[in-house]
This record gives sequence, C-alpha cells and structure tokens, in this order.
Amino acid sequence: MVLLLAAGIVSVVPAARNQVLAWLPSSSASLASKPKTRRTRDLMPLPVKVAEAVTRKVPIYLEGVGIVKARSTVAVKARIEGQLFEALVREGQTVRKGNVLFRLDPRPVQAQWKEAQAILARGRASHAKALADVKRLANLSTKGYSSKAQVDDANTQVNVLAATVRAAEAAVELARLNLDYATIRSPIDGRVGSILITPGNIVKPNDTQPLLIITESKPVYASFGVPEQYIDEIRARMANARLQVEVSTQARGDAATGHLFFIDNQVDAATGTIELLAHFNNNDERLVPGQFIRARILLSTLENAVLVPSRAIQINQAGHYLWVVGPNDEIELRAVVTGPDDGIHLAITKGLAPGERVVTDGQLRLFPGARVSLSDGTAAGRTGDGKRRKGNKAAQL
Repeated sequence: MVLLLAAGIVSVVPAARNQVLAWLPSSSASLASKPKTRRTRDLMPLPVKVAEAVTRKVPIYLEGVGIVKARSTVAVKARIEGQLFEALVREGQTVRKGNVLFRLDPRPVQAQWKEAQAILARGRASHAKALADVKRLANLSTKGYSSKAQVDDANTQVNVLAATVRAAEAAVELARLNLDYATIRSPIDGRVGSILITPGNIVKPNDTQPLLIITESKPVYASFGVPEQYIDEIRARMANARLQVEVSTQARGDAATGHLFFIDNQVDAATGTIELLAHFNNNDERLVPGQFIRARILLSTLENAVLVPSRAIQINQAGHYLWVVGPNDEIELRAVVTGPDDGIHLAITKGLAPGERVVTDGQLRLFPGARVSLSDGTAAGRTGDGKRRKGNKAAQL
C-alpha cells in the first residue's frame, strides 16, 4: 500500500509543475526554469522620478546660533531718599534720553536748599565784616594804635570765613542737585520694562530693587559663536570690506541684515567656538534682546557648481551615492562627493556631470542595471536609437 502511494505522488508532482508553469507568463516561466540566466531587460520598468543636474553659483555661508544683546541696559534707581510722588511713564513705553520718568516729593530737598542758601548768605556776611576789620586794623597798625598780632589774627579770620563760604557754596550746589534728583529722567533711549515700585513708596539711593529697567532696542547686537578654524578667514574678510551678517528668528522667517564688527579675544575651550558680534540698526525693533537667533556669514561663492535636489542623495557605509539614469533607461549606482547646499539643493563636487539625470524618488526598489520609467508610466530616458520618448521631461531644479 505504501509503495503504491509513493509511486502516485511521484507521477502527480511533475504533472502539477507543468500545469503551474503553463499558467505563468513566458518570461516568468523562463525565469522559473532558468533562474541563473535571468536578464534585467525582461523585467517591468520601475517607476521613479528624476531630475537633471544643473550648474549654478552656490554661496558658501558660515552659520552659528546665538542671542540678541542690547547695547545698553539701565536699572533706574533713585539718587536721593524720598517718597515716590508720581510716575509719568507707562510699562512698555519707548522713551528718549532726558524724558521724565518719576517725581519724588520735592519739599524736603527744597527746604534743605533754602537752608543751605541761608548759611551761605551768613558766611558771606561774616567774611565781608572780617575783610573790613582787617582793613581797619591795618590802618591803626600804621599809626601805632594796633599791634601786628591783631592784624595777623584778623587775616586768619578772613581766611577761615572764606573757607566757610566755599563750604556753604558747595552745600548749596549739593542741595540744588538733590532737588534736581527729585525728578528722575531717562538716561538712555530705549523701551521701558515693568514698573517695579509704585508711587507712594519710600525709595532710597542704596535700594537693591530698581524703579524700572530700560533696554536700548535700537540698535542691538547679535552675539553668536563659530568654529575656531574660521578665525583667520573671517579676519581677512573683515580687513578688506565690511562683512555682512544675516540673522533669522523663530518669530519671523525673513532675515535681518547687519555687519560684523567684533571678534572676541579668546576661544571658548568647552565648545571650541569664538564669539562674534554683529551690529543691527533694528529700526523696526524686530530683534528683541534675549531672543535666540540663527546667524550666517557669506564667506565665498562656489562658481559653476553641479547641483541636484538634496532628496536624490543616498548614503551607505562607503559614503554618498546617486542613482543615475543612463541613455537606455538603465540605472547606475554612482559614488559622489558632496559639497555645500542651499537648503534645497546639494552641490556635487565629484562624480556627476551637468545634464545627467538622477533619481529623486523611488530609490528603494532600484538595483544596478534596472530599467526605469517616470512614475506616470512614460519612459525616463532615451530610446535605443537615441531619440527621447514623448512625455519625458526631467524635473528641473
């Protein structure tokens, strides 16, 4: 029984195989019967998207990240003790140098000023009397009615009173200054922050809490770091011409333009970068002190660079490579050397010529020697006689 069953299986298997091969296309049947002699031209073309390599100037930028810095920031404090009488500024207001911000109660300093003036008047009167006494004693001394010691004492008194007058004059000037300090003015042009002390409070010259903080917003500086190996190149560019700097923020996509004016005198050993400062007029106040920025400097321009879309670049353990479409729609894997990019396109410094077509989409299914077509079904390359097929246009950069 077992022998008869085995003989039946042997006779059925070849017949089933022949029936399966009869249902397959001739190419598939040939591949199934002869796997070692498969030819790529017998496979269906793989749909891909392609683009032509073009030549163009590529600017080479040096980029860095940093923050916006105010050129000056002032914490406004009272210079005399007194009660905060009035606030003449609003939070967030733009002020000019000399604008009145606060007023203190002026009555105590006015009284001190009047007292100092009275003391000065008294000192001047005493000094005038001492001068008259010296003159009178000098006349009496010539007639023998007054001794020389009395004249010397009178001259000493004149000098003492003269010093008293000068001290009184200084006290008057100090009282006048204190009266001016009762009116607090803005020391710079800038924008006012939060008012930290409200009217009615007593303020002192040594208070740690300022009345408010004013930040200069026009102009501003952009501080950012770049790798230390570019120091010599940046210095050389600054020596020949003003070096432009473009900065962008997360708040706005377009870039603001300024110029580089400062290179720090030491490298940050922790990061290997050196700080640069760029000046921006900031007339529209788009750059806010403390804001994070991305800055870039134009170092040079690469002439006649071969460009392809960045999405065409592939990478493996050996480096970067491209899938290049040959004249007969056949794919070639080609190693390339990449250069700078402009965010969308990448420069190829070695391995690709202008006008060659590269695959930008559909790379995962490709292998060397495969035939391809555009994803809409049209041919990707040229026909065998060298004529380009209808509907074939490579995507331009």
